[in-house]
Amino acid sequence: MAIEQGIWKLANGTGEPPQKMRPTGLADEGLLEEQIMQDVSILNRDWLLIGRQVRTAFDKLIDLLALDANGNVIIIELKRDKTPREVVAQAIDYASWAVTLADYQLIDIYRAFAERYDRPHATLEEAFEAKFGLALGDVTLNDSHQLIVVATRLDASSERIINYLNEHAQLSINAMFFAAFEDGGNRYLSRAWMIDPDEPSQPVSRKSKKEPWNGEFYASFGDDRPWELARRYGFIAGGGAAWYSKTLSMLSEGDRVWVNIPKTGYVGVGEVIGERCRADAYRFATEHGSKSLPELVSREDYFHLYRHTDDDEEDAEFLVPVRWLHTVSRKEAFSEVGLFGNQNTVCKPTTPKWPHTVERLKQVWSISAESTYKTYE
Repeated sequence: MAIEQGIWKLANGTGEPPQKMRPTGLADEGLLEEQIMQDVSILNRDWLLIGRQVRTAFDKLIDLLALDANGNVIIIELKRDKTPREVVAQAIDYASWAVTLADYQLIDIYRAFAERYDRPHATLEEAFEAKFGLALGDVTLNDSHQLIVVATRLDASSERIINYLNEHAQLSINAMFFAAFEDGGNRYLSRAWMIDPDEPSQPVSRKSKKEPWNGEFYASFGDDRPWELARRYGFIAGGGAAWYSKTLSMLSEGDRVWVNIPKTGYVGVGEVIGERCRADAYRFATEHGSKSLPELVSREDYFHLYRHTDDDEEDAEFLVPVRWLHTVSRKEAFSEVGLFGNQNTVCKPTTPKWPHTVERLKQVWSISAESTYKTYE
């Protein structure tokens, strides 16, 4: 169904007939892209632009990339000089790449976009909260995506393809038509949707993506455990049930482990120097000689250490000794959207987030693969 747009100037009760404005056409769709950059509400007031000319993994450029308030990705492709069928096929091709994007990749895309185009917010977290009044961490990024083809017109065959993909192929794709008009030296832009955008769109299913483990371990250090003590004497710990302590056995001497305090952030990285041991049995070298944790800390300061009985091995607190390569206090913990997190005391992550997390921590803490220094004061 071809869509024709028109604008009429009303006579305001003078008795004169409405006057149809003269269509001028869109000579340069690059100009339309510039207008969208200035005000995304030309497309949709509830979208946040996060990228322009975004390069895909197969070296193609997506015209515009946006997010909605739910964190869903919108791929916007201008027809330009492509045939109608080409632009539809190209948008679907881009979707095959966009569906694989992890949240940290979207964060990086926005960071580059903001820097290149001097956006008012430097990070996606800031831009998202300013736009929607929501914290970025409160939504699931890229849980689904939507394709938008922007054109002055589409042929009937392309319209049938778009309708079919929406109704039968579980793909959310729409077309937006623009027309330009002129009146007394003033220029106007009008738009029309091919499919009502308020109709529920088809969800796009996603499959989890795994990557080879990079050899770096993740550790969760409980928020109710004494991080400053662990930082000073060199250990990570878990206990209260076998589920929390048994994963410490995954660590062997020489392993590297990155430590996160849930809901706080990453606080250190260290090299394992011993095997898992009951926390009350391990002895630390101190300036006052060899000491156990019960000799170093009170029940009030380390409740988990004291709550088990001697014959209750499963509930006991266990630790793994480490030589810290870098640590920070709780107040200096590093946290941002896109970093890996897990409730296991120790694990071997295989998600795309994990290598990104390690690289970000190396950048923030200025450490390299060969770093062997300790930072505790």
